[in-house]
Amino acid sequence: MTQAVDTYKRYESDFRELEQARANDPAWLRDLRDAAFVRFQELGFPVARKGNEPWKYTDVRPLAKEAFAYEAPASPAGVDPARLFPFDEGLARLAFVNGRFSAELSTAAPDGVTVMPLTEAIEKHGDLVRKHLAQYAAYDDEAFTALNTAFLADGAFVLAEGAVETPLHIVYVTTQDDVVTYPRALVVARPTSELSLIESYFSATDGDHFTCAVTEIALEDGAQVTHRRLLLENQEAYHVGITRAHLSRDANYRSFVYEAGGGLVRNDLNVLLDAEGAETDLKGLYVTAGTQHVDNYVNIDHAKPHGYSRLYYKGILDEKSQAVFGGMVLVRPGADKTDSHQEDKNLVLSHEAEVDSKPALMIYADDVKCGHGATAGALADDALFYMQSRGIDAERAMLFLVRGFASEILDSVTIEPLREWLEERTTQALPRFREET
Repeated sequence: MTQAVDTYKRYESDFRELEQARANDPAWLRDLRDAAFVRFQELGFPVARKGNEPWKYTDVRPLAKEAFAYEAPASPAGVDPARLFPFDEGLARLAFVNGRFSAELSTAAPDGVTVMPLTEAIEKHGDLVRKHLAQYAAYDDEAFTALNTAFLADGAFVLAEGAVETPLHIVYVTTQDDVVTYPRALVVARPTSELSLIESYFSATDGDHFTCAVTEIALEDGAQVTHRRLLLENQEAYHVGITRAHLSRDANYRSFVYEAGGGLVRNDLNVLLDAEGAETDLKGLYVTAGTQHVDNYVNIDHAKPHGYSRLYYKGILDEKSQAVFGGMVLVRPGADKTDSHQEDKNLVLSHEAEVDSKPALMIYADDVKCGHGATAGALADDALFYMQSRGIDAERAMLFLVRGFASEILDSVTIEPLREWLEERTTQALPRFREET
């Protein structure tokens, strides 16, 4: 259970102001926020250093000590899409600036999907929103989920009802220093629908800020969702992102997580395979340098028989950066015929970099096929020697090998402009290669 040593009273004034500003919201939503804030006050941030296994290798005390402003202007001034995210030309876009919906930066939704701010969805699709909102991202024992739910106001609502050909880009941009934002997204994929979703986070400032995000994705029978999550905020930023995906019969959820930004980052992903035939494929690439700290906490819950899951993350670490990978596959009683495998591989380029990798299996069913593995090491000397013996200098040989290591994950990105941009971003994120590229 998450432990805490403080109730963080300083958030209370912001919460009371939100309550007054949103006094006309439905009673069920106000009650939800109230309950979540009470629970956050009881939990506080998970700063305990003992008996706190989910946060064992990630110290959030620096974040807990910061005081961030809640209200920030939502003006898109200074946000240049062609510079920040040039890969999304031709995609549909739902944009938020400092946590608020930006109509100026958003574009029309493609056929087959309903896209709108969550505030509008509560008015137009109230029953559907109430049915799903906060049903998958529980806040009872998770302080950051409780905090986000307490400040649940604006956000993204996506309802896929058919085969959506154009990918949808939900983008969050922070333009102010010393602010906190609470991005919230609710995605509902109707039976047999197909959706490609990009969820990205950027900084248009060099100063510190805090992003506390929650995304809930409900896949109904036979639905297919490809979800790409890009964490590209500046190296002073704090980012805690919680993603919860709920899979019904024969649903297929594919996730791609890319992390090359943020000072302290936590990616908390949990996928529940809650019906027979559900499948999930989770891939991730994290690239760290300087004093960055990136923590991937990924859990797959096989609740029913005939489930299939694959989890494959890779990390590239340089300078004094740190990375954490915690992967858990749970196979519940009765979830027979489960087929699951997880793996985490790390390429460590510096003697001062550190990675803590802890994959795990908890199996309570018979007749299953499950496995896991984790590796960490430097570039192979023989590969470097081979390339140098053919006239390639040491730095360029290292660059080629790093690109090859990353390509196994990046090649899974089928949106070509995005894949090419991420390939360039990967080497640019490592200072030793910036002059090379």
